[in-house]
Amino acid sequence: MKKFVRLPTHVAIVPDGNGRWAEQRGFSRLKGHQAGVKNMRAIVEY
Repeated sequence: MKKFVRLPTHVAIVPDGNGRWAEQRGFSRLKGHQAGVKNMRAIVEY
């Protein structure tokens, strides 16, 4: 087992598809973007 593990110093999250997700469910693109922001906040605040 390794004693030291290199952890990443940067992580990128690309919020792609929120507008399409909303339109496929009959919502406005704005609702999709709002849902994306809500999820992004949950990830960042974890």
